[in-house]
Amino acid sequence: MGIKSFQGKRDTSQTNKAEEQILVSDYMTTKLITFKAEDSLDDVIALLIKHHISGGPVVNDKNELIGIISETDCIKHISESKYYNMPSDINNTVGNNMVTDVDTIDKNMNIFDAAFKFLASRRRRFPVVDEHGVLLGQLSQKDVLKAALKVKGNTW
Repeated sequence: MGIKSFQGKRDTSQTNKAEEQILVSDYMTTKLITFKAEDSLDDVIALLIKHHISGGPVVNDKNELIGIISETDCIKHISESKYYNMPSDINNTVGNNMVTDVDTIDKNMNIFDAAFKFLASRRRRFPVVDEHGVLLGQLSQKDVLKAALKVKGNTW
């Protein structure tokens, strides 16, 4: 006598759900506050405070990502100039204080692969660019958490 399975009929819809990917493009923010290299840091600081953000992408006239400016970059400038009561000068621009070596993320990356990239890099957000370097949006750690809430436990 053979062994019978008591599991019942298998649900094949679960295997299809597991194959579906949740992409960065599904959860990235596309309405971003961006900055130009020629913007003054005083203007940047005012916008960071007004919009309750800690930084933003710096783009050129073609909307290509050229850097990131953050609160830390602004504080560094303040500590070097205003603390010593030095006048604002040409160094008071985004272009002179931004970070230009920026890690980006692809819009077609799986959102959970992006989560591992967050853990490995200890970054709070990644700009999303296309193959030409044009800024498409931004993925934050909070966006990954939103995606995780919408996913059923069995698709992890």
